[in-house]
Parts: sequence; C-alpha cells; structure tokens
Amino acid sequence: MEQRPSGLPAMPLARPSNSSSLNQSSDKHKVITVSINGTTRQLPDSAGVAVLLDEMGLTGKRIALERNGEIVPRSMFATQQLADGDKLEIVVAVGGG
Repeated sequence: MEQRPSGLPAMPLARPSNSSSLNQSSDKHKVITVSINGTTRQLPDSAGVAVLLDEMGLTGKRIALERNGEIVPRSMFATQQLADGDKLEIVVAVGGG
C-alpha cells in the first residue's frame, strides 16, 4: 500500500483550464480605455459616442466633441464608435451674458 506524505489523502491533480474558453468568456467583458478631457476612463468595447454622452448626462446639451484631434459632427454621435486609446475633448456651451 502506498504511503502519502503527512497522511494526506490522494487528491486528483487539477487539469489546466482550456484557455480558449477563458478568452471567449473574457471577450464578453472587454473594456477600452479612453481619455476624456485628460482623464482616463474605461468603457465597454462596444461603447459609442452617444452612449458615453448619455452616461455623462450630456445628451441633448450643446456640446462640441473632438476625437483624436478631429471634430465629430453631432449627426455622427449615434454611429461613431470609440476605440481603445481614443483622446476625447468635450466642451459644453454655457449661456449667459
């Protein structure tokens, strides 16, 4: 009969997990990092400009948005996707006199 060190019962060895299944499950929760007015922020990789503005409470406000040095027209907010490393500058118009 085989002796176990320290009298511990035999334990089955853990098998390495299938890395492809790990990659598949982590793909569901991928994030991108963008810079907004100099502050980094993480967003879901599917986030677009419209989603970001909604999360920031800026939907419907008078804003100008620059992405990587180029102005994004308001008409493109709904379709403009964000990418990892994007640098955004957002300016909110303030009324008054």
